[in-house]
Amino acid sequence: YTKVGSMNRNQPPPVMVLGCGRSGTSIFGEMFESLPMYHYSSEPSFTDVLGADFSSPLAFKVPREVAAFEAAPGLSFPLTEMQRCEPRMKYFWVVRHPLDAICSLRVGISQEWGHHPKPPDWEVWLRRPLIQQCAHHWAFLNTFGFEQVSAFATIIKFENMISEPNAVAKSVCKVLALNFHTLETSLSQWADRVQDTNNDEFVEAETSRAYSRLDHSVRVGRWRENLSLEEIESVLPIVSDPGVNFGYSCDDAC
Repeated sequence: YTKVGSMNRNQPPPVMVLGCGRSGTSIFGEMFESLPMYHYSSEPSFTDVLGADFSSPLAFKVPREVAAFEAAPGLSFPLTEMQRCEPRMKYFWVVRHPLDAICSLRVGISQEWGHHPKPPDWEVWLRRPLIQQCAHHWAFLNTFGFEQVSAFATIIKFENMISEPNAVAKSVCKVLALNFHTLETSLSQWADRVQDTNNDEFVEAETSRAYSRLDHSVRVGRWRENLSLEEIESVLPIVSDPGVNFGYSCDDAC
């Protein structure tokens, strides 16, 4: 599978965007559509990733599972196979406050657990309230999935992306050894889309639109508009510990 031998070693490395659904992976991934040297693919099959032509810079968001490859827990693909194929791959893990992510996951999880990769025990959780299913999905991916890549992945927080998209874009350029100043105009077009509220500037990520609900006025802290105290108390035992690992506190939620 690997095409490393044909690569220009001075060119930007390939990129893999990972994280729980509805956490900003789509809009973050579309940043790479603003970078002229990258070709970006959203949720290609893992077979297509392995067979891709890595002679030019590529970026992928959360590959789709393929039956022939046993995925690592919390990921949609076997990490060892990906690293063997393309050892230069740079990984970004996008994470969002668990209560906000839970609110946003409801549409997809209610549709036969439509977000991937699914926790292995997802069918057991169908007996639980939807809000707890969403919490389990977030907690499993951000525990076991992140654990697979924590030693080398760059964490991107949704809240930082919303508040300072240009700063996040600049930090990504640093990781990839790109000259931010030569790309600033292109990246500003992406940054202008990243908004906390719906307004004339905001353009939602293309693959996220089917999961949107018009039941909140802001993206950061939307849980205050969407979750009851009872619902919050029911999910805290599920998300509190993995949330703390990313610096999120739910102490002010109750």
